[in-house]
Amino acid sequence: MKQVQKALTLLLALLMLLSLSACHGRLVSETGESAAAEISFEGESPVPERFDESKAIEISFWAKNDTNKTQIAIYQQAIESFQKLYPNVSVKLRLYTDYGRIYNDVITNIATHTTPNVCISYPDHIATYLTGEDVVLPLDAWFADPSFGLGGSELKFDSPRQDEIVPEFLAECVLDGAHYAIPYMRSTEACYVNKTFVEKLGYELPEVLTWDFVWEVSEKAMEKNADGSFKINGQQVMIPFIYKSTDNMMIQMLRQRGAGYSTADGTVLLFNDTTKELLYTIAEHAESRAFSTFKISSYPANFLNAGQCIFAVDSTAGATWMGSDAPLVDIPPDQLVEFETAVLPVPQFDVDHPQMISQGPSLCVFQKDDPQEVLASWLFAQYLLTNDVQIAYAETEGYVPVTSKAQNDPGYQDYLSRIGEDQDEHYDIKIQASELLMANTENTFTTPVFNGSASVRDAAGQLIENVTKAVRRKTTVDEDYMQKLYDEVIALYRLNKVSFEQPTEEEAEASAPQKSAEELGPLPAASVALLTTLATVWLLIGLFALRGLIKKKQAEKQRSA
Repeated sequence: MKQVQKALTLLLALLMLLSLSACHGRLVSETGESAAAEISFEGESPVPERFDESKAIEISFWAKNDTNKTQIAIYQQAIESFQKLYPNVSVKLRLYTDYGRIYNDVITNIATHTTPNVCISYPDHIATYLTGEDVVLPLDAWFADPSFGLGGSELKFDSPRQDEIVPEFLAECVLDGAHYAIPYMRSTEACYVNKTFVEKLGYELPEVLTWDFVWEVSEKAMEKNADGSFKINGQQVMIPFIYKSTDNMMIQMLRQRGAGYSTADGTVLLFNDTTKELLYTIAEHAESRAFSTFKISSYPANFLNAGQCIFAVDSTAGATWMGSDAPLVDIPPDQLVEFETAVLPVPQFDVDHPQMISQGPSLCVFQKDDPQEVLASWLFAQYLLTNDVQIAYAETEGYVPVTSKAQNDPGYQDYLSRIGEDQDEHYDIKIQASELLMANTENTFTTPVFNGSASVRDAAGQLIENVTKAVRRKTTVDEDYMQKLYDEVIALYRLNKVSFEQPTEEEAEASAPQKSAEELGPLPAASVALLTTLATVWLLIGLFALRGLIKKKQAEKQRSA
């Protein structure tokens, strides 16, 4: 009897420990992304106590620009204004045509210790920079510094506080448990729709597109006249659905389906059965020529504006190229077709739980031997978050300022309210694209960032590109083809060098977005252990009670005998 009691006592103690463990694990899993944006710094601060303004300091700033003269002027104005505040600091601007070139040059310069002081990059790229020792500056201590941190007392400009940076955007800058960047601009993808053609085909455009709707309308638009021209536009060319970034296409489709892509520890889950199912569907519509990609056909905007495309998916930052009256049209005026443009979220599988990717450049600061040089770099990076810079840059494209301080600024609100007032600064499609992201910030997501995550992203797009090319070349897309495709893409992007696994059902579920109680998937191990222990305790209590009852009856029998 005493042994049973001891066992029960031990099990109950274990039950209490497991309860604490399971509850703690639940807290982390439910608040992971939000908590990441609230990381605080503890310990001795690396931030200098004062900024030596008597010392001449030169810092370099690498930025990306698509030959947009307005954006170049904004960079130059920001540098000029900053240098007036801090005359001892000279900022040298170096412009690149794309982020890939910045990434390649940074990687090259890490080995020679000649990285820039500040550069615009994507988190996937910064994760690779971090493989070098003491390359990128961890920023949590700098955020928190009372003098020179976000909203610091010694700043010569009106910097936003940390709680005035949109938390979803700031959370994207957390790598390996620390902030290694600050967001600069944010965008998402939008589907720019020729509403006129959709209605001409006999359909009513919904508020949120579904993949089924887009595929159905696209196939309908492929009907031809007797002379071979397309019925919808009377032209010889019609590609109803063109996607600019096929990596985003695959990533969003998988996210919407609750399928695996990758995990935070670098495990690749991309090559799963849901991916294969999606590729079969894409191949079907690529074979009919109802679907194509930017890499195969060229810019979606050009086809949309020429009346040769109905659904053009591109970044909200590309809104100034979209529509009959777009200020940045790349085709001759005589090729333009008048139509009504609608700006909608990307197609969804579940319209009640929309999922849209969050994207856009961030700013990272590089480590240097001179603390004063690092401080000057941090001050300049922080200056790019001020309202004047944020609002001016956001107004050039369908970007959104990364701070609530700038978004709520009367000047920015006035800009939004003047939608459609002109076909340049207040171009209606551009402002609609910005409003689309602000209305859906809570519906956006980002992919896990790790050394090699950029390759996984490229692989996701390559799957779609290869399948689309294959059916155009009359290649049979079957199970044998799919296996070869997986093998080729894994080898091409060296994903065998990254942690790679075919996802189990549990892993795919774990990497998927959580939408409702019915879709939570398998219980965590701690919870399983908790329930198992609980069941064991109750079983032993029952056995103990039964044993007592049997003994009692036996005693009664002996007395009656």
